[in-house]
Amino acid sequence: MDRFEKVVKDFSDALKRFREALTKVEEYRGSEDYPFFRDSAIQRFEFTFEIMWKAIKIFLESEGITCRSPKACIRELFTAGYISEEDVRELFRMLSDRNLTVHTYREDIAEEIMSRLKDYIKTLCKLEAIFKERG
Repeated sequence: MDRFEKVVKDFSDALKRFREALTKVEEYRGSEDYPFFRDSAIQRFEFTFEIMWKAIKIFLESEGITCRSPKACIRELFTAGYISEEDVRELFRMLSDRNLTVHTYREDIAEEIMSRLKDYIKTLCKLEAIFKERG
């Protein structure tokens, strides 16, 4: 298995766990255990985002394109024609949310981010399909 195949597998696994975490959040919404499952889903989102941007980086390297940060990699993926402007906006929103969750923790921020996590699945799945097409 080459480096790209491994990172795509890791991304797919992380995405699967992220989906599972979101299912648990819905199952426990309104219960005293909800904050635990919400925080778990946010952590899974962070993992999934990190591996996603690394997959983009490796994917672009195979196309002869170099990028060194999540924002630069997202821009390059758009420039190369793989994603739409709407996808770029969504990925930048994800990056912003990931930065918020990694560097600060407040209950109101956690709830705000939690409200957007389900929306992110569609874009993440789109990227997974792009990666798997190449592999």
